[in-house]
Amino acid sequence: MSTAQHRSTRRRFAALVASIAVALGAASSGATAAGIEETFKRHAPVSKVTVDHAPFDMILKTYVVPGKDGLNRVAYARLKAKGQAALRAYIRSLEKVDVTKLARKEQFAFWANLYNARTLDIVVEKYPVASIKDINLGGSLLTIVTGGPWKAKVVKVNGLALSLDDIEHVILRGLFKDPRVHYAVNCASVGCPNLLTEAFTGAKLEAQLDAGARAYVNHPRGIKVVGGKVVASSIYKWFIKDFGGTEAGVLAHVRKYAAPQLADRLKGKSSVSEYAYDWSLNDAKL
Repeated sequence: MSTAQHRSTRRRFAALVASIAVALGAASSGATAAGIEETFKRHAPVSKVTVDHAPFDMILKTYVVPGKDGLNRVAYARLKAKGQAALRAYIRSLEKVDVTKLARKEQFAFWANLYNARTLDIVVEKYPVASIKDINLGGSLLTIVTGGPWKAKVVKVNGLALSLDDIEHVILRGLFKDPRVHYAVNCASVGCPNLLTEAFTGAKLEAQLDAGARAYVNHPRGIKVVGGKVVASSIYKWFIKDFGGTEAGVLAHVRKYAAPQLADRLKGKSSVSEYAYDWSLNDAKL
């Protein structure tokens, strides 16, 4: 087997493993998934209660570094040296919130910020690392193959221990059913949609989600057309059911956020030729 063939085989195997992991993601909480959903589907529709995300907002503004290439990276070394105590204090403050007393948009902002803050904290604790997939906190036998910290119980909200997968798949994807969740949660990787330079808030949520969608869709790691063929982020393959269940649905979603130049290149396209994803750490390395 040639070197090129060997690399191609490894890529196909890695893609298969990733697909299996995502397929099992929503079930990562096992018997507790139903209880988690039952607890957190409760909300207060007319609630005016808000959560103070100002500490996280300051952390993001300080340590997230927007690049000229359109990718936001994180100054993990500086965050570890100067900001981890504040980050952990913020996470502890969220764990004290009764999230069922919040209105829906405030809940979404709460969960997205908690996911992103805890992910940063996990990476910082193990830093330096080349990829978040090098961090294995256990929580499932599947992590032996896939790596990553997503299945371990790493936070506690309303008395329930939760994993990052619980937050993403059971709560955000399961309860909100908004494909823009994929532009809100950040997995500390180059291939992932940007971590914003501000915290999510209920008041600004719609604009923030739309901005995240536009930024990713119009960046080559989201969607690009090469030689007349569509190359898409593996996110659109792993979570295709969130985008209508078909590649045509994915492209219809993409067109909603595509800038004129990309929209023109997508005309007449109804399928995706290739998927790709870069698991390298989104490290600013200042």
